[in-house]
Amino acid sequence: MVSFNAAASALVLLASTTLSNASAVRSNRRLSYDSIAGYAPQSQVTDHNAIDLDQAAMQTQLALGNEDGFGAALRLYTEGAHSKSVAVVTLTMPLQIDVAKGTSFMGVDADGNQVAGKAYENNVAGATEVKVQYKTTDSQKDYVGCQVGASVNPNIERCFAASGSMTVNGSVEVMYQYDVLSNNINKRSIQGFSTAAQKKMGECTNCPYKMYEKFYNYYGAYDYADQIVLAAFSSGKTTFKNFNNDFGNYGFAGREQIIKKGTAYMHVWMYVIREMEDALDDCQEACTVDDCNDDPVHAWDEGVAFYTGTLEGTDGSGSGKLVYGLADSRCANFKTCGAGGDETSGTSMVNLEIFKNFDIGQAKIRKGDCASARTEKEMIENLMLVPLIQGTLRYAWKTDNEAYSEKAESEGTIFALACLPAVAACDAAAAKVIADNLTVNQNGSADFAAVKGAFESTYECMGVDPAAVGGLYDAATGTYYAGAEPASAGAATNMAIGAAVAAVTSLAMFL
Repeated sequence: MVSFNAAASALVLLASTTLSNASAVRSNRRLSYDSIAGYAPQSQVTDHNAIDLDQAAMQTQLALGNEDGFGAALRLYTEGAHSKSVAVVTLTMPLQIDVAKGTSFMGVDADGNQVAGKAYENNVAGATEVKVQYKTTDSQKDYVGCQVGASVNPNIERCFAASGSMTVNGSVEVMYQYDVLSNNINKRSIQGFSTAAQKKMGECTNCPYKMYEKFYNYYGAYDYADQIVLAAFSSGKTTFKNFNNDFGNYGFAGREQIIKKGTAYMHVWMYVIREMEDALDDCQEACTVDDCNDDPVHAWDEGVAFYTGTLEGTDGSGSGKLVYGLADSRCANFKTCGAGGDETSGTSMVNLEIFKNFDIGQAKIRKGDCASARTEKEMIENLMLVPLIQGTLRYAWKTDNEAYSEKAESEGTIFALACLPAVAACDAAAAKVIADNLTVNQNGSADFAAVKGAFESTYECMGVDPAAVGGLYDAATGTYYAGAEPASAGAATNMAIGAAVAAVTSLAMFL
């Protein structure tokens, strides 16, 4: 992790040169997959990358600030609309043969154009209903042509026609019918990132994953993120071991912030870590066969896709809705943008560092240096905490120093909910100080200094460089707000500089 203050400036030229070499190497790899904010995936993850379209659609509905909008947003949250599109078709005659998961299906759309798909699951002879997943492409622009699910504005241009025939495995013809608007569903939703957490992060072979375990231990629930968001949708309250909130006194403005930030910065945030862990779980150490680590590389690529989303574009210059976009937004508030981490615009130093580690981790996994790649995973995890801490600090300051705002208070609450388990794993008392000041319905009584001090007391334990967090910056005056200046870097800075040197050296070895 690179320190963001002047002590690390000597590393910038070395890192820039190394990253330039990385770009040159990437340019010689497969070019069939669109870049994700400059990252070159080695597998097709266009469908995964599109999860941010669900987030964007949900936020559009929430912004309406009425019951209809919240109802539409709830459907988008639970059902999805843009990722893993599946047609559920009813066959005119039962299947005459078993059809295995992944078997190709070929049909046509309403205009007679061919539409490709594959069996979503295993089907036995005699089945009268089949789920056919639409084939996705390597191009993000047209990754799939059927986007229905819970969408308010469905795209049915390349959906299977309402009735007709499909060819199974290139030889067997079946007749079918279905309702294009109600039977085109999605098998990936943002809610699913939380409801599947117990199985995928808590009870898998190498589970529980370290970061996820901190959240489970703190909240006492596997699906803590889903419970928070559903409570906000229903104006309800949570019943966790720690940091409970009653959203019943909030109107649409406060509940909107809990929902839209909870989904992006709790659900998706943790699932990025899950994909990195999954990649390391399946990575075959010292494997030299070209394709032996394809599946782990794919999982790593998925993590990058979920971190970033489509709206950031191929070079990261877009305006996204997921964690990448948050890091860029917060760096402007804390003067931690740019290669030196000392600017108020551009790409955040957090994202630059995370993507450097994404590159190194991918290279290590491809070469079978699996145990070593855990270093990059750990560094990415620690860096991912930074924008959550910045968000908590920003809204704690607003709640303390500005006129009461339900919106600002709720934003402080959800940012704290998204990172306090990591604080609590280091110091339960520090986490309680933050929670006590940022629980909903404080009505402007937060103590920013106490919140800031509690965070700073745990930075070294969490592996967070204080200089990476920076200070709350007043662009109008060109100074930090009084009492919100950057913390002293101390030992954490020295630790970060050493990690940065190791990371740059490591990247050079894999290029």
